Amino acid sequence: MKLNITKSTMLVALLGLSSQLFAQDAPMNSKFEKKDFRTFSVGAHGGILSQNTFLGGTSVTAKEFKSIGYGAFMKLQVLPALGLQADFLRGDVKTSTGLGEKVNQINYAGSLTAVLNIANFSFNTENAVLIPYVKAGAGYMRSNSDLAGTRVYSNKEGWYIPTGVGFKLGVSKGINLDFGYDINFIKSPSAVKGDFNGARYSYSHAGIEFAIGDKNKSQLQNYSAIADLRKQSAAESAYLRNALSTAEQNAARDRAQYAKDMADDDNDGVANKFDKCAGTAAGTVVDGSGCPLVTPKPQIIKETKVIVTEEDRKVLKDAIANLEFDLGKSTIRSKSYSTLNRVAALLVEKNFSLKLAGHTDITGSRELNLRLSKDRAESIKAYLVSQGANASRIEATGYGPDQPIATNKTAAGRQENRRVEFTIY
Repeated sequence: MKLNITKSTMLVALLGLSSQLFAQDAPMNSKFEKKDFRTFSVGAHGGILSQNTFLGGTSVTAKEFKSIGYGAFMKLQVLPALGLQADFLRGDVKTSTGLGEKVNQINYAGSLTAVLNIANFSFNTENAVLIPYVKAGAGYMRSNSDLAGTRVYSNKEGWYIPTGVGFKLGVSKGINLDFGYDINFIKSPSAVKGDFNGARYSYSHAGIEFAIGDKNKSQLQNYSAIADLRKQSAAESAYLRNALSTAEQNAARDRAQYAKDMADDDNDGVANKFDKCAGTAAGTVVDGSGCPLVTPKPQIIKETKVIVTEEDRKVLKDAIANLEFDLGKSTIRSKSYSTLNRVAALLVEKNFSLKLAGHTDITGSRELNLRLSKDRAESIKAYLVSQGANASRIEATGYGPDQPIATNKTAAGRQENRRVEFTIY
């Protein structure tokens, strides 16, 4: 008997279905999907350059607030918390001295830094709103120095170490505002060190960053896995609630249809589904199709011995092999009709008696299995009677899980135990 069983007991409980005779494990549709992210971004920034840092320096003068710096950067986000950033910076560092105004011109300063995101504040959205960070790396710069309008040196080059702290504000899925404070430590040459107070200068800046790539994807540095998990869990919950509601509606509809089909409105012993002559008068003797019987003339019937041939047994074997029901129901699938028709013809032709015995495995409650195995045997009887078989010669019994022919500990064993046995005599 071919039975296509795909629902597990847990899924049945979740969806509000009654326990099923042939329950099997089946994966539930998942809404969780693999995530792709944008990892490249570009940006620009501008701000104030100063020889003063929180590590020390001369007193702040008005000149410093005219020391403008500007630049751009490109970034590759390697991990959610780690990115590699290439920076370019230009600008003037202006200060006042006893000899006049001093201007250190940064012709260019290029660096490669590692940017470490300290935290990712998502506020219940998968695109972070606030990301504080620290950074450090190495760079190379060229500068000029003027004092009171006189060139002190030109095109001095040397290495420096950029460090910084800051934070980003996510204003949309692909745009961040960047606010930071950098301290750049000059390592060479000594002439440049001397002109920059304490061999260092600071850069307080604000900028904007744009993610490169598919606008529907989140930035890797902004992505909050916890917030996204909550979002997808809510979607999964909504999906399950909808599935539960649909399953309950379908189950109620199926129960109502089954009750209607198997009812006997005219009380003639033939279910409505198979009754071809509905509305017969009370007490009317009917055939297997529910139609009135013509009283035959009395006959003397000579009792003969019942002989069951191998061909007869093959008809039953084919019917058993092709017998299928709807999942968890006693409704016979249409593909089983042709072989059941042959059984009905055999019963009519040879006037055999038939015993139908329904059996189940141990999945589900015993009470449900007893009822369903009995209902399935009765459905087969009702169909055979509708095809002309003598109802009085057909016995339908359900044994539930009480008569296994194999172990219930394996799927193969449970499949063997789920059966309807046909016995002619």
